[in-house]
Amino acid sequence: MDLSTTYLGMKLRTPLVPSASPLSEETDKIKQMEEAGAAAVVLHSLFEEQTEADSAASKPEFRVDPATYLKHIAEAKSAVKIPIIASLNCTTLGGWIRYARQITEAGADALELNIYKIPTRPKVTGSTIEKGYIDAVRTVRSTITIPLAVKVSPYFSNFANMAAAFDTLGADALVLFNRFYQPDIDLEKMEVAPNLTLSTPADMRLPLHWIGILFGKIRANLAATSGIYQANDVIKMVMAGADVTMLCSALMRHGIQHIQRIEMEVVAWLEQHKYKSLSEIKGIMSQKNCPDPSAFERAQYVRGLSTYTSLFPMRR
Repeated sequence: MDLSTTYLGMKLRTPLVPSASPLSEETDKIKQMEEAGAAAVVLHSLFEEQTEADSAASKPEFRVDPATYLKHIAEAKSAVKIPIIASLNCTTLGGWIRYARQITEAGADALELNIYKIPTRPKVTGSTIEKGYIDAVRTVRSTITIPLAVKVSPYFSNFANMAAAFDTLGADALVLFNRFYQPDIDLEKMEVAPNLTLSTPADMRLPLHWIGILFGKIRANLAATSGIYQANDVIKMVMAGADVTMLCSALMRHGIQHIQRIEMEVVAWLEQHKYKSLSEIKGIMSQKNCPDPSAFERAQYVRGLSTYTSLFPMRR
Protein backbone atom coordinates (compact mmCIF):
# COMPACT_ATOMS: atom_id res chain seq x y z
CA MET A 1 0.00 0.00 0.00
CA ASP A 2 1.35 3.41 -1.00
CA LEU A 3 0.95 5.91 1.86
CA SER A 4 3.49 8.38 0.50
CA THR A 5 2.96 12.12 0.48
CA THR A 6 4.96 15.25 -0.26
CA TYR A 7 5.53 17.86 2.43
CA LEU A 8 7.85 20.87 2.35
CA GLY A 9 9.25 19.59 -0.91
CA MET A 10 10.23 16.28 0.68
CA LYS A 11 8.84 12.87 -0.29
CA LEU A 12 7.63 11.21 2.92
CA ARG A 13 6.81 7.52 3.31
CA THR A 14 3.57 8.30 5.18
CA PRO A 15 1.75 11.40 6.43
CA LEU A 16 2.47 10.48 10.08
CA VAL A 17 4.74 13.15 11.59
CA PRO A 18 5.30 13.65 15.34
CA SER A 19 4.84 17.35 16.05
CA ALA A 20 6.83 19.55 18.41
CA SER A 21 6.74 18.11 21.93
CA PRO A 22 9.02 17.11 24.82
CA LEU A 23 9.27 13.66 23.21
CA SER A 24 11.73 14.99 20.64
CA GLU A 25 14.14 16.37 23.22
CA GLU A 26 16.04 13.07 23.35
CA THR A 27 17.79 11.59 20.33
CA ASP A 28 16.93 8.07 21.48
CA LYS A 29 13.23 8.90 21.35
CA ILE A 30 13.63 10.32 17.84
CA LYS A 31 15.20 6.99 16.87
CA GLN A 32 12.19 5.22 18.38
CA MET A 33 9.88 7.44 16.34
CA GLU A 34 11.69 6.49 13.15
CA GLU A 35 11.54 2.79 14.06
CA ALA A 36 7.80 3.11 14.78
CA GLY A 37 7.21 4.55 11.33
CA ALA A 38 7.40 8.33 11.71
CA ALA A 39 7.95 9.90 8.28
CA ALA A 40 9.64 13.00 9.76
CA VAL A 41 9.95 14.64 13.17
CA VAL A 42 9.33 18.21 14.28
CA LEU A 43 11.64 19.07 17.15
CA HIS A 44 10.46 20.87 20.27
CA SER A 45 10.57 24.65 19.95
CA LEU A 46 13.49 26.93 20.61
CA PHE A 47 12.25 30.07 22.40
CA GLU A 48 13.93 33.43 22.02
CA GLU A 49 13.18 34.17 25.68
CA GLN A 50 15.85 31.62 26.60
CA THR A 51 18.54 34.04 25.43
CA GLU A 52 17.05 36.81 27.55
CA ALA A 53 16.88 34.45 30.51
CA ASP A 54 20.57 33.65 30.20
CA SER A 55 21.44 37.19 31.22
CA ALA A 56 18.65 37.70 33.75
CA ALA A 57 19.07 37.41 37.49
CA SER A 58 15.88 35.42 37.86
CA LYS A 59 15.59 32.86 35.09
CA PRO A 60 12.31 31.29 34.03
CA GLU A 61 12.43 27.57 33.41
CA PHE A 62 13.26 26.70 29.81
CA ARG A 63 13.82 23.19 28.61
CA VAL A 64 16.81 23.95 26.40
CA ASP A 65 19.24 26.75 25.57
CA PRO A 66 20.09 27.79 21.99
CA ALA A 67 23.52 26.13 21.87
CA THR A 68 22.10 22.82 23.10
CA TYR A 69 19.22 23.05 20.64
CA LEU A 70 21.52 23.56 17.67
CA LYS A 71 23.71 20.67 18.79
CA HIS A 72 20.60 18.51 19.12
CA ILE A 73 19.68 19.19 15.49
CA ALA A 74 23.06 17.93 14.32
CA GLU A 75 22.88 14.87 16.57
CA ALA A 76 19.38 13.99 15.39
CA LYS A 77 20.40 14.38 11.75
CA SER A 78 23.27 11.94 12.20
CA ALA A 79 21.14 9.46 14.17
CA VAL A 80 18.17 9.01 11.79
CA LYS A 81 17.42 9.05 8.07
CA ILE A 82 14.04 10.79 8.25
CA PRO A 83 13.81 14.61 7.88
CA ILE A 84 14.35 16.72 10.99
CA ILE A 85 12.21 19.86 11.11
CA ALA A 86 13.25 22.49 13.64
CA SER A 87 10.70 24.66 15.46
CA LEU A 88 11.32 28.29 16.38
CA ASN A 89 9.38 30.78 18.49
CA CYS A 90 10.65 34.35 18.66
CA THR A 91 9.36 37.70 19.84
CA THR A 92 11.49 40.07 17.73
CA LEU A 93 12.46 40.26 14.06
CA GLY A 94 16.11 40.17 15.09
CA GLY A 95 15.49 36.92 16.93
CA TRP A 96 13.72 35.34 13.97
CA ILE A 97 16.65 36.22 11.69
CA ARG A 98 19.43 35.17 14.06
CA TYR A 99 18.07 31.80 15.07
CA ALA A 100 16.61 30.92 11.68
CA ARG A 101 20.10 31.28 10.22
CA GLN A 102 21.71 29.23 12.99
CA ILE A 103 19.11 26.48 12.64
CA THR A 104 19.78 26.34 8.89
CA GLU A 105 23.53 26.13 9.49
CA ALA A 106 22.98 23.35 12.04
CA GLY A 107 21.57 21.17 9.25
CA ALA A 108 17.80 21.14 9.81
CA ASP A 109 15.88 19.89 6.77
CA ALA A 110 13.18 22.51 7.28
CA LEU A 111 11.99 25.12 9.76
CA GLU A 112 8.58 25.49 11.36
CA LEU A 113 7.76 28.96 12.68
CA ASN A 114 5.80 28.51 15.88
CA ILE A 115 4.10 31.91 15.98
CA TYR A 116 2.56 32.01 19.45
CA LYS A 117 1.49 35.47 20.47
CA ILE A 118 -1.62 36.46 22.37
CA PRO A 119 -2.52 40.17 21.96
CA THR A 120 -3.86 41.61 25.20
CA ARG A 121 -3.67 45.39 24.72
CA PRO A 122 -7.07 46.83 23.76
CA LYS A 123 -5.60 49.56 21.57
CA VAL A 124 -3.70 47.15 19.29
CA THR A 125 -5.74 46.69 16.12
CA GLY A 126 -6.27 43.47 14.22
CA SER A 127 -4.38 44.86 11.23
CA THR A 128 -1.38 45.54 13.47
CA ILE A 129 -1.39 41.94 14.69
CA GLU A 130 -1.65 40.64 11.13
CA LYS A 131 1.25 42.84 10.05
CA GLY A 132 3.39 41.35 12.82
CA TYR A 133 2.74 37.84 11.53
CA ILE A 134 3.39 38.87 7.94
CA ASP A 135 6.63 40.66 8.86
CA ALA A 136 7.88 37.56 10.70
CA VAL A 137 7.15 35.23 7.79
CA ARG A 138 8.57 37.62 5.19
CA THR A 139 11.72 38.15 7.26
CA VAL A 140 12.45 34.47 7.82
CA ARG A 141 11.59 33.52 4.24
CA SER A 142 14.16 36.01 2.96
CA THR A 143 16.73 34.79 5.48
CA ILE A 144 16.81 31.03 4.87
CA THR A 145 16.86 28.70 1.89
CA ILE A 146 15.44 25.59 3.55
CA PRO A 147 11.67 24.87 3.37
CA LEU A 148 9.51 26.95 5.68
CA ALA A 149 6.32 25.94 7.50
CA VAL A 150 4.21 28.41 9.46
CA LYS A 151 2.27 27.21 12.50
CA VAL A 152 -0.43 29.72 13.31
CA SER A 153 -3.59 30.19 15.32
CA PRO A 154 -7.08 30.45 13.78
CA TYR A 155 -7.83 33.72 15.53
CA PHE A 156 -7.99 36.17 12.65
CA SER A 157 -10.98 38.08 11.35
CA ASN A 158 -10.50 36.27 8.03
CA PHE A 159 -8.17 33.31 8.32
CA ALA A 160 -8.54 32.45 4.63
CA ASN A 161 -7.08 35.86 3.75
CA MET A 162 -4.14 35.36 6.13
CA ALA A 163 -3.49 31.88 4.75
CA ALA A 164 -3.37 33.34 1.24
CA ALA A 165 -0.98 36.05 2.45
CA PHE A 166 1.41 33.50 3.97
CA ASP A 167 1.23 31.52 0.75
CA THR A 168 2.08 34.60 -1.32
CA LEU A 169 5.03 35.36 0.98
CA GLY A 170 6.53 31.98 0.14
CA ALA A 171 5.55 29.78 3.07
CA ASP A 172 5.92 26.19 1.89
CA ALA A 173 3.36 24.86 4.36
CA LEU A 174 0.78 25.97 6.90
CA VAL A 175 0.39 24.00 10.14
CA LEU A 176 -3.17 24.26 11.47
CA PHE A 177 -3.42 25.07 14.31
CA ASN A 178 -1.38 26.31 17.23
CA ARG A 179 -3.17 25.67 20.53
CA PHE A 180 -3.11 28.53 23.02
CA TYR A 181 -2.89 27.34 26.60
CA GLN A 182 -5.15 29.10 29.10
CA PRO A 183 -4.13 29.49 32.75
CA ASP A 184 -6.06 28.28 35.77
CA ILE A 185 -6.44 29.73 39.27
CA ASP A 186 -5.06 27.85 42.26
CA LEU A 187 -7.61 28.53 45.01
CA GLU A 188 -5.31 27.34 47.79
CA LYS A 189 -2.24 29.32 46.75
CA MET A 190 -4.37 32.22 45.45
CA GLU A 191 -2.34 32.55 42.29
CA VAL A 192 -2.68 32.13 38.56
CA ALA A 193 -1.15 28.82 37.55
CA PRO A 194 -0.17 27.35 34.17
CA ASN A 195 -2.50 24.64 32.93
CA LEU A 196 -1.19 22.40 30.16
CA THR A 197 -3.81 19.99 28.85
CA LEU A 198 -3.43 17.48 26.05
CA SER A 199 -5.72 17.73 23.06
CA THR A 200 -8.80 15.56 22.66
CA PRO A 201 -10.27 14.04 19.48
CA ALA A 202 -12.84 16.86 19.37
CA ASP A 203 -10.01 19.35 18.79
CA MET A 204 -9.44 18.01 15.28
CA ARG A 205 -12.67 19.58 14.02
CA LEU A 206 -11.19 23.07 13.67
CA PRO A 207 -8.17 22.12 11.52
CA LEU A 208 -10.39 19.69 9.57
CA HIS A 209 -12.76 22.57 8.80
CA TRP A 210 -10.09 24.96 7.55
CA ILE A 211 -8.01 22.42 5.67
CA GLY A 212 -11.17 21.45 3.83
CA ILE A 213 -11.74 25.09 2.91
CA LEU A 214 -8.15 25.87 1.87
CA PHE A 215 -7.42 22.75 -0.15
CA GLY A 216 -6.88 23.64 -3.78
CA LYS A 217 -6.95 27.38 -3.07
CA ILE A 218 -3.32 27.89 -2.00
CA ARG A 219 0.00 26.49 -3.16
CA ALA A 220 1.39 25.72 0.31
CA ASN A 221 1.12 22.27 1.85
CA LEU A 222 -1.41 21.80 4.64
CA ALA A 223 -0.46 20.07 7.87
CA ALA A 224 -3.11 19.05 10.38
CA THR A 225 -2.39 19.08 14.09
CA SER A 226 -4.48 18.80 17.29
CA GLY A 227 -6.75 15.92 18.24
CA ILE A 228 -5.38 13.31 15.83
CA TYR A 229 -5.45 10.02 17.72
CA GLN A 230 -6.56 7.20 15.43
CA ALA A 231 -6.38 6.02 11.82
CA ASN A 232 -9.87 7.39 11.16
CA ASP A 233 -8.66 10.85 12.17
CA VAL A 234 -5.78 10.62 9.71
CA ILE A 235 -8.07 9.44 6.92
CA LYS A 236 -10.55 12.26 7.53
CA MET A 237 -7.78 14.87 7.48
CA VAL A 238 -6.38 13.53 4.22
CA MET A 239 -9.87 13.49 2.71
CA ALA A 240 -10.19 17.16 3.68
CA GLY A 241 -6.88 17.89 1.96
CA ALA A 242 -4.08 17.50 4.51
CA ASP A 243 -0.63 16.57 3.23
CA VAL A 244 0.55 15.41 6.65
CA THR A 245 -1.11 14.65 9.97
CA MET A 246 0.87 15.56 13.05
CA LEU A 247 0.84 13.58 16.28
CA CYS A 248 1.57 14.87 19.78
CA SER A 249 -1.00 14.19 22.50
CA ALA A 250 -1.71 10.73 21.07
CA LEU A 251 1.94 9.76 21.49
CA MET A 252 2.17 11.26 24.95
CA ARG A 253 -0.90 9.30 26.02
CA HIS A 254 -0.29 6.02 24.20
CA GLY A 255 3.45 5.94 23.60
CA ILE A 256 5.64 6.30 20.52
CA GLN A 257 4.68 2.84 19.21
CA HIS A 258 1.19 4.20 18.61
CA ILE A 259 2.54 5.52 15.28
CA GLN A 260 2.87 1.96 14.00
CA ARG A 261 -0.63 1.09 15.16
CA ILE A 262 -2.13 4.05 13.31
CA GLU A 263 -0.26 3.19 10.11
CA MET A 264 -1.45 -0.42 10.17
CA GLU A 265 -5.05 0.70 10.66
CA VAL A 266 -4.82 3.24 7.83
CA VAL A 267 -3.58 0.48 5.51
CA ALA A 268 -6.39 -1.82 6.63
CA TRP A 269 -9.02 0.85 5.95
CA LEU A 270 -7.68 1.61 2.48
CA GLU A 271 -7.54 -2.08 1.58
CA GLN A 272 -11.07 -2.62 2.87
CA HIS A 273 -12.33 0.23 0.70
CA LYS A 274 -10.40 -0.92 -2.39
CA TYR A 275 -7.91 1.94 -2.57
CA LYS A 276 -4.33 1.39 -3.73
CA SER A 277 -2.83 4.57 -2.33
CA LEU A 278 -3.54 7.32 0.15
CA SER A 279 -3.33 9.89 -2.63
CA GLU A 280 -6.57 8.53 -4.11
CA ILE A 281 -8.57 10.00 -1.23
CA LYS A 282 -6.61 13.26 -0.98
CA GLY A 283 -9.03 16.19 -0.85
CA ILE A 284 -12.09 14.22 -1.97
CA MET A 285 -14.11 15.70 0.90
CA SER A 286 -12.70 19.23 0.69
CA GLN A 287 -14.92 22.19 -0.03
CA LYS A 288 -13.55 22.18 -3.57
CA ASN A 289 -14.72 18.61 -4.23
CA CYS A 290 -17.58 18.23 -1.77
CA PRO A 291 -21.03 17.67 -3.38
CA ASP A 292 -22.35 20.32 -0.98
CA PRO A 293 -19.63 23.02 -0.58
CA SER A 294 -21.90 25.07 1.68
CA ALA A 295 -21.49 22.34 4.31
CA PHE A 296 -18.21 24.07 5.18
CA GLU A 297 -19.94 27.39 5.76
CA ARG A 298 -23.19 28.70 7.21
CA ALA A 299 -25.35 25.75 6.15
CA GLN A 300 -23.27 23.61 8.49
CA TYR A 301 -24.34 25.82 11.39
CA VAL A 302 -28.01 25.60 10.49
CA ARG A 303 -27.83 21.85 9.88
CA GLY A 304 -26.00 21.32 13.15
CA LEU A 305 -28.75 23.05 15.10
CA SER A 306 -31.41 21.02 13.28
CA THR A 307 -29.59 17.76 14.06
CA TYR A 308 -29.32 18.68 17.72
CA THR A 309 -33.03 19.46 17.88
CA SER A 310 -33.96 16.13 16.28
CA LEU A 311 -31.77 14.21 18.71
CA PHE A 312 -33.01 16.08 21.75
CA PRO A 313 -36.58 17.25 21.07
CA MET A 314 -37.71 20.06 23.30
CA ARG A 315 -40.41 19.22 25.78
CA ARG A 316 -43.37 21.51 26.21
